[in-house]
Amino acid sequence: MKREKLMRAALLSLVVVTAACGGKKSENTDEAKETPQPEVATVQNLKSAINGESTASAKYAAFSQKAKEEGFMSVSKLFEATSKSEATHAKNHMKVLEDMGITYTAQLDSFAVNSTLENLNAALKGETYEVQTMYPDFMKQAEVDKNSAAGQSFGYAFDTEKKHMILYQAAIDAVTAKKESSLAAEYYVCPKCGFTYDKNDVKANCELCGTAKDQFYAIM
Repeated sequence: MKREKLMRAALLSLVVVTAACGGKKSENTDEAKETPQPEVATVQNLKSAINGESTASAKYAAFSQKAKEEGFMSVSKLFEATSKSEATHAKNHMKVLEDMGITYTAQLDSFAVNSTLENLNAALKGETYEVQTMYPDFMKQAEVDKNSAAGQSFGYAFDTEKKHMILYQAAIDAVTAKKESSLAAEYYVCPKCGFTYDKNDVKANCELCGTAKDQFYAIM
């Protein structure tokens, strides 16, 4: 009888301990292991850059059409060239993500289409932000994250946007002075890095990536 009482007491203790532990989960469970980790900053920056470059490409295409409607044919070609350039940057950034096994769809921001002069000033403002703030920060972060592919893609865009600033400022000056005819009527875009040339400074090979001129997109 005494043995049966001891066995019942032991069984009761086991039930109490099991019940007390039943609501807790071990930190080593599969569920804990599968908790998604925060994205590294460079991945977030790549997505942000894809959104920005995709939006810029669509915006400049719309600006090109507006310039054509207003009779600014050289400016229209400039916007067409920069639109293609920004699309190349977005594609390059996307490729870096894909090589990391990440699928992403660009999210375009809204934008307004105004007069050609207003559109040129808006474009210059956007390029200035990318050159002075966005891409320098993104390149530094890519170095911290040891992502050389992202660093190169950001670098290609950074150097190209500096050239776009020069081209847009020249166009603003020409339109303001009513001398649009002084602008180049031909533009070329490197398909690898997006660097943009006019007919006066185009080279046999891209100064950024070495791609041959015969592979450039020509806007004439």
